[in-house]
Amino acid sequence: MRLTGKVAVVTGSGRGLGLGYARALAAAGAAVVVNDIDQVAVSSAVGSITASGGRAVGVTAAVGDAGSASQLVDTAVEQFGRLDVMVTNAGILRDRVLWKMTDDDFDSVINVHLRGTFTCARAAAVHMRAQGSGGRIIVVSSPAGQRGNFGQTNYAAAKAGIAAMARTWALELARAGITVNAVVPVAATEMTKTIPAFSPAIEESERTGAPLPPWLRRDEGMGSVDDVTGLIVFLSSDEAQNITGQAIGIGGDRLTLWSHPTEKTVAFTDGGWTAEAIATEWPRTFAPSTETYGITAPNPPAESPSPSSGGLGVGRGTS
Repeated sequence: MRLTGKVAVVTGSGRGLGLGYARALAAAGAAVVVNDIDQVAVSSAVGSITASGGRAVGVTAAVGDAGSASQLVDTAVEQFGRLDVMVTNAGILRDRVLWKMTDDDFDSVINVHLRGTFTCARAAAVHMRAQGSGGRIIVVSSPAGQRGNFGQTNYAAAKAGIAAMARTWALELARAGITVNAVVPVAATEMTKTIPAFSPAIEESERTGAPLPPWLRRDEGMGSVDDVTGLIVFLSSDEAQNITGQAIGIGGDRLTLWSHPTEKTVAFTDGGWTAEAIATEWPRTFAPSTETYGITAPNPPAESPSPSSGGLGVGRGTS
């Protein structure tokens, strides 16, 4: 699948998943604007892409404010003549349980993930609409945003908001031929190494070069960064021109389509619901249909290390 002639911006692409996305897009033929707050990481990423025959330039900037977003779009246009793909990957973690989370812990994560996604998508949408040839906006959500996760009030809220923004923008940008989708990736990165149930298998894989075990790749949907990048390339391509407003998960051997929130159980009563009427109806109509919450704890086979209690806890902070 080729992206020859297309130009992409990938935020937070100096390392980890973002670097994987940028390399994959470049390998497929796209010119790429690499972004990170670390100048050394940006230079290294650009160097690795160009050394492999790709085209890339770098922008060292923190996402969140409108100026940084405009700089990324302007760089794409000035260096490569256009903008076709915006991938909003940049993010940070400040994990703490609710009663220990500070205002700064909350605001900093919301600013990078949620506001950074908003400002970059807005800047891309303005240019793509003026450009008149459609485009692709790919935002990055998380299982934590779909189900919640212990110690991640800020991160889960941001990632849930990102998925909601994708659905809204898919409506607003459809007439301009711009698709908007949320990717929900799971991969072995520096973040997931901190999860006790995952870290031994990840470290063994890195040490030996062997693939992650099947229980991780299939049951948990976790693999390498390269296992995730194919979805980014596909959604950036002409083949995906009719896919929009979706939350799509990928990791290891799993590719998933997440459902959107929808009414699940409904009951009616003439004249409206009193508290007493709800108390009577709830046990027989609604209680059997209540939803689970939180990311399910990993379930390795018996010979593997036992998982820690609680949710997935990606990058879990002090509790």
